[in-house]
Amino acid sequence: MKGFKISLAWQILIALVLGIVVGTVLHNQQEGREWLITNFLSPAGDIFIHLIKMIVVPIVISTLIVGIAGVGDAKKLGRIGVKTILYFEVITTIAIVVGITLANVFQPGSGIDMSTLATVDISKYEATTQQVQGGAHSLVTTILSLIPQNIFASLVKGDMLPIIFFSVLFGMGLSALPAEHRDPLVTVFRSVSETMFKVTNMIMRYAPIGVFALIAVTIANFGFASLWPLAKLVLLVYAAILFFAFVVLGTVARICKLRITTLMRILKDELILSYSTSSSETVLPRIMEKMEAYGAPKAITSFVVPTGYSFNLDGSTLYQSIAAIFIAQLYGIDLSLSDEILLVLTLMVTSKGIAGVPGVSFVVLLATLGSVGIPLEGLAFIAGVDRIMDMARTALNVIGNALAVLVIARWENQFDAQQAKAYELTLRTQTAE
Repeated sequence: MKGFKISLAWQILIALVLGIVVGTVLHNQQEGREWLITNFLSPAGDIFIHLIKMIVVPIVISTLIVGIAGVGDAKKLGRIGVKTILYFEVITTIAIVVGITLANVFQPGSGIDMSTLATVDISKYEATTQQVQGGAHSLVTTILSLIPQNIFASLVKGDMLPIIFFSVLFGMGLSALPAEHRDPLVTVFRSVSETMFKVTNMIMRYAPIGVFALIAVTIANFGFASLWPLAKLVLLVYAAILFFAFVVLGTVARICKLRITTLMRILKDELILSYSTSSSETVLPRIMEKMEAYGAPKAITSFVVPTGYSFNLDGSTLYQSIAAIFIAQLYGIDLSLSDEILLVLTLMVTSKGIAGVPGVSFVVLLATLGSVGIPLEGLAFIAGVDRIMDMARTALNVIGNALAVLVIARWENQFDAQQAKAYELTLRTQTAE
């Protein structure tokens, strides 16, 4: 037993199981439950989320600037950017179409007695929608949201799209400087980036405690009883996510001479962590680190991953399309083909423009349902099980963004296949040990 060490993945899995057990016990124990959640569990979970949010902005800024300054060629950077956005749009549109098709085929909202469903207050999501939209959401507001009026205000609020936009411009400006002016600043940002990755590894030691607390609070508040009336919806969302991961993304990986199962094995720790916390931000630094180690160049990794967190949320868009049709079926609303096409087009815009805000999937749905005449109140019926579905869609978001890095690297003929094989060999050796 000397030298025995439990890997991070196992630590998180054990914490997840213990959290479910503790949460179930607390759900059935009224006395002292709120006190324990408020004073111990919620703060313990919030500490982990706060720690992650603390490091995301410096990592994104430093890696983007170093990566883009390293590209040096504005034309090449523009080509990578166009390919990345095009790929994101195609994949997320497929996710929306798959979700709507599966919801129409399996009819998860048909035959449910709405009087048996518990409702949850969604006023906080409605307030966020109004704040983000300003009353109306459009392509123009999406584009305007990219450009910061004050970069320091965007940094304080953690608005990723303006931060990415500024970092790209700064990196391009830096790359245009003479070497004697450029290199010292690039060295500083590279040191910041590498330091933040070390900080990430330190924070990950706390991950099992954060996972335990977050899942315990979720189960304690809702229990498993709330799942049963909506079991068909939950099962369909999970089945759709598995289908999309293995069939759609698996096909994309095959076209690029990659294996989706290999990618999942590489990211097993990150998938478990993002699933447990329902937050893809928790693994952003580690995805960048691993994809670079797997053979993707730093310039592509540092651009594609942060951008994907706003534009390539496969799991979220898949869920949103299923949820929209589910609520329509719940109210007995028969959507025409033109309504469903409008729903696809609306989701294509809204799912991009307000990424990164709390409860993003709910906010997107609130901004979308009204366009095809679906009652917004229907969201109150699924809010109770949203966290259970959020866990799975977050894991799919992680896979989708990691694969996007490799696809763009292949597309640019910059993927290092030899480095990838060496990484896979190291991974197999570690697994065998």
